[in-house]
Amino acid sequence: MKKTSLIKQIVMFAGFGVLVAACAPKEEALKSGYDWAIPETQAMQDDDFSNPAFMWVDIGNDEWSKTDGEAGKSCADCHGADGSSMKGKSNMYPVYNKDDKKLRSIQDEVNNCRTNRMKAKAWKWESDQMLGMAAFIRTQSRDMPINVAVDGDAAPFFEAGKEFYETRRGGLDMACTHCHVDFPGVKIRANVLTNGLGNGFPTYRLKWQKIGSLHRRFRGCNKNIRAQPFKQGSDEYTNLELYLNHRAKGVMNESPSVRN
Repeated sequence: MKKTSLIKQIVMFAGFGVLVAACAPKEEALKSGYDWAIPETQAMQDDDFSNPAFMWVDIGNDEWSKTDGEAGKSCADCHGADGSSMKGKSNMYPVYNKDDKKLRSIQDEVNNCRTNRMKAKAWKWESDQMLGMAAFIRTQSRDMPINVAVDGDAAPFFEAGKEFYETRRGGLDMACTHCHVDFPGVKIRANVLTNGLGNGFPTYRLKWQKIGSLHRRFRGCNKNIRAQPFKQGSDEYTNLELYLNHRAKGVMNESPSVRN
């Protein structure tokens, strides 16, 4: 083959590559579950008086100032009467805690304060008190971007969450990516697949007819693909929560949201 012919083929191939790259679809920013919801559901979330999740926010507000435990303390004693000291903080969770060298979610932090500082009983993960407190705390950071740290001490937990997200499991041999990365916007039965972000949790889900945690949603997904679910508050789900919140970095916190 002549040298000039070879050079011509290389130039043509390079030009084809540029053309393919130019025609390839651009990667879109991840969207909140709100953007996939029907208008009626969006309207319910937009109005705090119509949003049924605010019944639990009211529970959290009451618990915030309630004295409990042998220490005779309330959340308000340390963090202020109206909860505004929590502004921006929940958007950084889960966080690594150097004391127990574990990743802590908001719920973990609440129970740590209750058992160690208030000398009160821990709340169950899906109890009205815990969901109400988590929603009350998260509401202080509404309309602020999710901003979790995944470097330093948090890095191993992030990598574990990422591995969980990408690993096939269950009778259907599916990973989280197969729905929330490959097919967002596609209907599966009556539901529209979303990007699967956690920026709206705790959320009032119409299917549940009550508020629920992100870890409850994880369990539901695992059951849907015929996989053995983990417990709410497990290391596996807390790691996965960190990874999801990293995916949602920059997306606004909408908690407490309403979802279909």
